[in-house]
Amino acid sequence: MFKWFRKKAEKEAIVAPLTGNIVTLESVPDPVFAQKMMGDGVAIEPTEGIVVAPIDGEIVQVFPTKHAIGLRSKKGLEILIHIGLETVGMNGEGFEVHVQAGDCVKVGDRLITFDLSLVQQKAKSTITPIIITNSDAIEHIERVEVETVQRGQTVMMTIATK
Repeated sequence: MFKWFRKKAEKEAIVAPLTGNIVTLESVPDPVFAQKMMGDGVAIEPTEGIVVAPIDGEIVQVFPTKHAIGLRSKKGLEILIHIGLETVGMNGEGFEVHVQAGDCVKVGDRLITFDLSLVQQKAKSTITPIIITNSDAIEHIERVEVETVQRGQTVMMTIATK
């Protein structure tokens, strides 16, 4: 008799890319993120303007307006970090990118710095969604019950992949 074994899901920790306060995705004042149209995840209300790598992996895309960045983990998770809401209209003003597509990064490596007070003045919000864009690869998301996170240190989510 044959026994069929189900492949055990691999888990991957997603570390906070910013320092700040956790906001549920459903609370983000933008329906694209709140309704998870781009994927599942969390958001952070930042208290400083430094974005670091939340995983070990590769930079897949840096948006020309410098307000968002895409990464792929070594296990294949695709992550979008979207700094603020309606920041695309700032056309890169106040943002400085420290990596480019194709770069390999480790947790805590600096990706983007931005002028938090300028984003507060010019954008709808500083809330920064962190989205898993290839949700078909996710079996389960376990969110860590914390209110504040420290960039490069606090685990925000553990993702079980299929």
